[in-house]
Amino acid sequence: MSDRTSRIRKSIVMQLKPGKQEEYRASHNEGFWPEMGIMLKAHGAHNYHIALLEESNLLFAYVEIESEELWAKVKDTEICKKWWAWMEEYIVFNPDHTPFSTPLKEMFFLA
Repeated sequence: MSDRTSRIRKSIVMQLKPGKQEEYRASHNEGFWPEMGIMLKAHGAHNYHIALLEESNLLFAYVEIESEELWAKVKDTEICKKWWAWMEEYIVFNPDHTPFSTPLKEMFFLA
């Protein structure tokens, strides 16, 4: 499913911990693990983007995926579990050690 128009668009919101903006940014821009990127692409992720609403420390993530089934397997990979363990310092997590996130409902898309 390489055609961009057939990809599934997903958006979520997460909560960044206070005072962690620069560390979080650096962890993704200077410290992003190459094996994490390889795993995400192997699981059908394209055009992954995370933006910050500074006033509220809300993170908005957008990713295009090839299939829901393939994307659902990301959380079970060892590299994802290690990444999440590292991210607990920066973002709010659930008691089960998964990132607290809420899916967003798409309201508009211009191709």
